[in-house]
Amino acid sequence: MARVVVDDAADEERAVTADTPFEPHDDGFHRSPDDDPYWTETTWWSFNIPERGIGGWLHAAFHTNRGTVTWRVYVWDPNGARPENLRYFRMASEVPFDATTADLRDVAIPGGGFRVTMLQPLRDYRIEYIDSAADFAIELEFRGVHDPRRYTPGEPPFMEHTHLDQLGHVTGVLTSAGERIAIDCYSIRDRSWAPRGAPRPAGNRPKRPDDDAVRVRFPGGPRWRQIERERGRGRIQYIFGHAGADTGFLAFARVADGDADGWSPLNHGWLVRDGRFELLDKSASAMKNYRDPATGWSAQMDVRLTDVTGRTMPAEGYSVSHICENGGGSTALMRWEFDGRIGWGEDQDIWYPKHFARMRDALQALR
Repeated sequence: MARVVVDDAADEERAVTADTPFEPHDDGFHRSPDDDPYWTETTWWSFNIPERGIGGWLHAAFHTNRGTVTWRVYVWDPNGARPENLRYFRMASEVPFDATTADLRDVAIPGGGFRVTMLQPLRDYRIEYIDSAADFAIELEFRGVHDPRRYTPGEPPFMEHTHLDQLGHVTGVLTSAGERIAIDCYSIRDRSWAPRGAPRPAGNRPKRPDDDAVRVRFPGGPRWRQIERERGRGRIQYIFGHAGADTGFLAFARVADGDADGWSPLNHGWLVRDGRFELLDKSASAMKNYRDPATGWSAQMDVRLTDVTGRTMPAEGYSVSHICENGGGSTALMRWEFDGRIGWGEDQDIWYPKHFARMRDALQALR
C-alpha cells in the first residue's frame, strides 16, 4: 500500500521539546517514517454531563499503512459499566480506509463511524455521530481553550509517540432513546501518531524475574498497592478535571515509581489557575488512589499539584460512574474539588487484565 502523502513540512527533521508548538498541518495525517503496518494515528474526543453522571467518548485509530481504521463510540452512566450494560456502545475493527485520499481535517469515518470537521486549525472542531437504528446521536462542538500541549517523545509514557492534549469547551446534544440531553462541559481531546500495538519479537523479550517483588521499586505497604506498582506491566493512569476554562489540571501518574504509602508521582500535564496554564513540576506533584474493594476500580483520589512556577493546588475527587471494556481497570467520570470549586473529568486506569485480577484479589483477601 502507498504511504500517506501529507505536507512536506510534516517530514522535516527537527529537535522536538515540550515547548515545540504544533502547526496547522498537524490537524492532518502524518507520513510514517517507514512502511510499519502498526503506524497509527488517533483522534479522541470526550464529554460529560454531570447532572446525569454521564461520560462519553468518540475514538478512532487509523492504521494508515495497512489501510484500516478501528473506531468506537460509547456513553456510560451509573447504571452499568460493562459494554453490554452501557447506555450506548459500538465498535468497528479494521474497517477498510484509504488515508491516501482522506483528510483528517474533514473526515467521515467509514463503517458507520463519526465525522470530524476542523473549524479553526488546532482550536475548533465539529464532531457528529448518528445511529438511526438505535435512536442515538451525538452532536458536539469543541472550542479549544488553549493551544494543544505537547510532551517530549522519549519520556514515559510517550517513548515513541507524538502526543497532544487540549482542553476545550464542549457543547452540543446527546440523543438517546428519544431524549435530547444538552451537553455543556469542559473536557479533553487528544491525538497521537506513532507505531502502536506491534508484538515484541520473541527473541527480544527480556527475561522476567521469577519473583514479582523484584519488579517493585519501593517495596512495602499494603499488598494490593505493591502489586499495583510492579514495573513492566504496562500500567498507565491518566487523570484530569476542570471547573471551566480557568481552573483545573491534567496529569499522567507514574504508578510504577510510587512509594509504599501509595503516592505516585505525576508526569507531564498542567495546572491552570486564574486562567494561566503552566506545566506541572514532575518532582513535586503526586496522586494517591483509593480503590473500591468490590470492583477494584478507582473510588477516590487525593492529588497534590505543583507547577513549574511554584503554584500549588490540592485536589480531591471521587468516581461517579465507570466503563470497563476489557475486564481490567476502568475509565471513570470523576467529580473533583479544588480551589473552592467543583470540576469534572476522568480517571483512565489502564491495566493488563491478569495484572488487575491479581491486585483485586489482594484487595479482597480475607486472610
